[in-house]
Amino acid sequence: MTPRVLIVDDEERMVGVVAAALGRAGWECEGCASGEDALAALEARGADAVVTDWKMPQMDGIELLRRLHAKRPGLPVILLTAHASIPSAVAAMREGAFDYVTKPFDNDELRAIVARALELTRLERENRWLRQEVEGRYAGDQVIAESTRSRELLALVRRVAPSRATVLIQGESGTGKELVARLLHYWSERVGRPFIAVNCKAFAEGVLESELFGHEKGAFTGASAARAGCFERASGGTLFLDEIGEIGGDFQAKLLRVLQDGEVLRVGGAEPRTVDVRVVAATNRVLRDEVAAGRFREDLYFRLNVIPIQLAPLRERREDILPLARHFLRRHAADAGRPLAFTADAEAALLAHAWRGNVRELENAVERGVVLARGDAITPEDLLLEETPAGPGGDDGTLQATLDRATATRIRDALAAAGGHRTEAARALGIDRTTLYRLMKRYSLPG
Repeated sequence: MTPRVLIVDDEERMVGVVAAALGRAGWECEGCASGEDALAALEARGADAVVTDWKMPQMDGIELLRRLHAKRPGLPVILLTAHASIPSAVAAMREGAFDYVTKPFDNDELRAIVARALELTRLERENRWLRQEVEGRYAGDQVIAESTRSRELLALVRRVAPSRATVLIQGESGTGKELVARLLHYWSERVGRPFIAVNCKAFAEGVLESELFGHEKGAFTGASAARAGCFERASGGTLFLDEIGEIGGDFQAKLLRVLQDGEVLRVGGAEPRTVDVRVVAATNRVLRDEVAAGRFREDLYFRLNVIPIQLAPLRERREDILPLARHFLRRHAADAGRPLAFTADAEAALLAHAWRGNVRELENAVERGVVLARGDAITPEDLLLEETPAGPGGDDGTLQATLDRATATRIRDALAAAGGHRTEAARALGIDRTTLYRLMKRYSLPG
């Protein structure tokens, strides 16, 4: 939208001079002959900034400033005066004026001041929108948690959020690890500071070091200027390191040093820089097993795992399926401008599905349903749910095929509940580890 400026002066000629100067910058200008006219224009058509004469009959610039701020507290108001003095400037600033300009004014100076005022308005509007977005998405009553496990998870996140402690979130892909990381940030005192998310898997190791720690000019080919890394840019806030289980051994050592010392050394730099960052890491791997296999440093694991949070797969919290599906339906149906609902058969299909892709798969299915629905109701056919593989032998309708599917599902659930720890899973299943390994191999189960 084109920024809009109100110009207030009882002299029509002066309104024209100011409008001509500001119009060259591409801004929309409206002239007002009095303070009352300006208040009416603000009420009727709005404004992003106001330029007003200080000395006017009936209502001077200071009184107009007070009345404008009563309606729009953050609105920048610039005063024009022919007799500026230090006391008058101080008085104007105390009343909340953005700035003042002395007549006769320099056009470039006036445009520069108005440009700063409009930038302030833009930032204020953006911050207001972001606050509403945060409150809408991350308020406690906006997070879907119907199952006991989900309610316990949210209670844990609320307890953990105010601390500075490093958090390690583990869970299958699509279970909502980034959402939990954002809740930890937005429910903490760091909410006004940056939240920066980095997918460690998306970068080669050398690039990841530059991305996280920054680099100095000339540190490598293409480093034409110094650049702060994510640790520095997240100062005072939260740094979310997703897919932490994918980083290589050399980088693990460098990351450990940063977490221990609270300092980063830019690539090509000589002086470390102190950072105040709360680190939240996440992985869909079982890091304990990665440590046992020698792929992940044990000291880094313990440094990250100060507060462990394990996310349950959607199939283990089925009470959440329909509330989540209805939540996604409201969002995507609103985006599409279509009033839609699930049929009873569609909801039954949602409840019966295995959801190997967890919440992400569920949202994708709902979005498909919104796109493909031919009327005002979403049917099972609109969801295009993939059939869950039956495992070795296929689904031939025999009792053995049914038992094979049930056994494979039970083993998967036990492994997930045990965080991938095979000994604990075997104990929960009432079998020994050798039998568990054999069954995992038979049904081609990962882990």
